[in-house]
Amino acid sequence: MAMLEGSILQRLVGGRTEPETTPLNYGVYYKNTLVALCHALEDCILNANSAPLVMTAFQRGKWYLEEADRYASLADCAQQIVIMASPEAGFHDHPTSQRPNVALVDLADGDPVAQEWHLMILSPEYSAMVLCQELSEGDYGQAGQPSHDLERKFYGFWTFDSALVCQTVELAIDHIGQYDPALQAQLREQLATLRQHTPTQACPDAVTVGRTVTQVVQYLQTSRDDLKGSLAFSLAEDLDHNLFSNELQAFLRMAQLVDLSDPINPLAGSEVVALLEMMGQLLDLPAWQIQRLRLAGMLYRIAPTAEVPAPPSEAPSCPLVAAVQTLRLMPRMRAIAAIITHRGERWDGQGYPAGLAGDGIPLESRLLGLVAEFQRQVALKTRDPSHRDQAPDSAQAMAHLTEVLGGFQQEAGQRWDPKLIDVLGLLVMGLQQGMSLPAIPTRISLGAGLLNPEIADPTTVFAAPVP
Repeated sequence: MAMLEGSILQRLVGGRTEPETTPLNYGVYYKNTLVALCHALEDCILNANSAPLVMTAFQRGKWYLEEADRYASLADCAQQIVIMASPEAGFHDHPTSQRPNVALVDLADGDPVAQEWHLMILSPEYSAMVLCQELSEGDYGQAGQPSHDLERKFYGFWTFDSALVCQTVELAIDHIGQYDPALQAQLREQLATLRQHTPTQACPDAVTVGRTVTQVVQYLQTSRDDLKGSLAFSLAEDLDHNLFSNELQAFLRMAQLVDLSDPINPLAGSEVVALLEMMGQLLDLPAWQIQRLRLAGMLYRIAPTAEVPAPPSEAPSCPLVAAVQTLRLMPRMRAIAAIITHRGERWDGQGYPAGLAGDGIPLESRLLGLVAEFQRQVALKTRDPSHRDQAPDSAQAMAHLTEVLGGFQQEAGQRWDPKLIDVLGLLVMGLQQGMSLPAIPTRISLGAGLLNPEIADPTTVFAAPVP
């Protein structure tokens, strides 16, 4: 899919050097998905108390007019709002457009930005961005461009990476210069001030991101509910899948930020997923179960578990963990939420949160708890924060694996499932003999697999003994 020459998206991608801190996870979005996503990201401005710089590209003035009342509320909380669009009747006349901190930029015919859909929010406390371009007629293929507005599609990505948002805002300011040099100068001063206080790393406040992800999921679900029974939209099933995929992407981005914010163990997610996949293959688990394990491995760090013994109870119950509860908002993610919730259980029944014991602990939870803790302990030995740029030699790495495995073997039958410890021993032996971890891409298309009832049904989590 070709990016429009001279567009902000094309300039950002073309100016990046590899490897970058944060990979760009591209996707195709229906218009309704982008509306829900942007509303969720915008709403967090109202709660962040950060007076952000907000820049948008609405394509046409009529799309801005549909949102102008909403932007009046955002202007009350923002330092500056800039709206780029092809001008239409009423574009400059709406009361929101008269606000002193709201600036309109009339895009010329033929400007590639008029084919883009952007939302950039930059502040020290909260940054987020949607950066997309509409598909061309050729991109739609034989079906051609859709006749229904909701069927329009856009290509791009969204992110919480403050450094990436800052870089894109600079490109947008540069583009505005050809239309309004005075506004460009003003925006450059505002950006310079924000840069002094905005973190350069891609790690916004976890509480803010968690709240935003919850908001994204709720907006996307509301958008899905609004479509039910709509006869006007011929691709409702495709849009439903697109909405769900973006709910999942919201959690994956959150998990990615957790990893990036950890200086000692920034590869936890990818390494745990790789180890889970290898353990699953050694156990000869079915493909759907391995795929479910992979997803649990990607998301487990968004819900830290507490090492607290559960109180005695004839009917164990699970406390409400905020991040896991948000996962449960998505019916097709309830099985994943159950796996993550019970990863702190112990084989002897003294674990957390429900005091489950033995084979009563879901198999995937036993695997996730074992592999995640094994990876964490190896990382602590391998990645000394005082020498984070120095990788250990192969002999040291193998010694670390052996040492950590020995500690786990001593806890077999108490903390860990003895059968899984045996499998872990086989895995470590393979790694010591030259077997490498499989490369796990940071962006994985999981939507189709999650439609499998076995993957989505939480009851199957509690019905899978070790093969």
